[in-house]
Amino acid sequence: MQVNSFNTAPVAKDATPSSDFAPNPAQVLTQKDFLKLLVTQMQNQNPLEPQSDTEMAAQMAQFTSLQQTSGMSASLQMMQADSLLGNTVDLQIDANTATSGVVEGVIMQNGTPQIVVNGNAYQLSQVVAVIPTVTPPANPTTN
Repeated sequence: MQVNSFNTAPVAKDATPSSDFAPNPAQVLTQKDFLKLLVTQMQNQNPLEPQSDTEMAAQMAQFTSLQQTSGMSASLQMMQADSLLGNTVDLQIDANTATSGVVEGVIMQNGTPQIVVNGNAYQLSQVVAVIPTVTPPANPTTN
């Protein structure tokens, strides 16, 4: 089964969009962008009223906190994907297409973990149900 687009998954009425999703990656500010802005701000400040070093330190602390929160979010998503390994999931591919299967693996694509089901990669947002896969108990051996 060929899937061309992963961004067409329907969203439940009560679902809220993830705050770490950026529809256009070119619009996301990075640490490099922040440092460029900071240097430009320092170069163009009024010499009679320079920005205090405590304000700059506060800005750096805020940016570092934001970076760490983003990193934790990515780690949480990876743990979430890992926890699905071996489970059977129902997936909504688009408004008219659904599939199900056992989660065979987890891959990182563009910094986002995706689960592999039936040889295809899907976003975690496409999972609509998780059913634990029951394995039969091992046969005891008799001596």
